[in-house]
This record gives sequence, structure tokens and C-alpha cells, in this order.
Amino acid sequence: MIVNSGNNGYELSIDPDRLDVDLVHRWLSTDAFWALGRTRETVEESMRGSLNFAVYDATGGQVAYARVVTDRATFAWLCDVYVAPAHRGKGLGTWLATAMRDHLAPYRLKRVLLSTRDAHEVYAKAGFVPVPHPESLMILNEPE
Repeated sequence: MIVNSGNNGYELSIDPDRLDVDLVHRWLSTDAFWALGRTRETVEESMRGSLNFAVYDATGGQVAYARVVTDRATFAWLCDVYVAPAHRGKGLGTWLATAMRDHLAPYRLKRVLLSTRDAHEVYAKAGFVPVPHPESLMILNEPE
């Protein structure tokens, strides 16, 4: 398990046993525009199928979360990045994205994607750039 500390007293970990599933569910289902109303069961299932990254404060309380869906061979998707409001503006989102990038580096993935509406600068600091040929991407959305 990666445990990295030193970012202003915060600690980053990928230990799934430390995750506060209730807290992550509350964050995503009530405050994350992309996941509003997501059920706890869906959050649990998504965590089981992902690499989970979390940031903890000096008291051990979880203050941020991100997950990566990957085959560990060619592709990864960074998603559900959330930093608690009281801890925003301290570089934790960039730290999560950078830790994910560094963790996946040994796999030499061809592509790591994410989707963001308003945090482009956060991810740019971790090396993400706009998709060079967005016209080549397609999506299959769930029915409305």
C-alpha cells in the first residue's frame, strides 16, 4: 500500500481498509454534480472494481477521495475525485491526480482519461492535457 505523507500534514493512501465508505457515499451522492443520488451500493461496487486513493488529515480523518478504473495494461479512467470543502485550495486534488499518475507509471498505459467540467487547471498540474482529437471519442450514455 502506498502511503505518502508530507503535504502540509496530510497523508495519501491506497489502503482500501482505511476508506470511509459512508463518507465517500455522502460526498458523491449529495455534493458531486456527476454523482448526485448515487446509491451506497453503487459506490461500494465501484470501489471494489477500482484502485482507490484517499487523503487523510493529521487526525486520520478522510478529507479527499479519487478512484481509477484500469486494466493495468492499456487504459485507465480517473474519476470521482472529491476534496472536502474545508480542505479545498490546498493542492490535494492535484496531489491525488499526481499520485495516481505515478502509481500507474510502471504499467506504461497508452491512455489515461478523465472528465472535468471546471477543474482543468488542477489536472494540468499533474500533466493532463485536452484530448487532441475529441472528434474520435464517442460515448454510450445510460438511457434517460
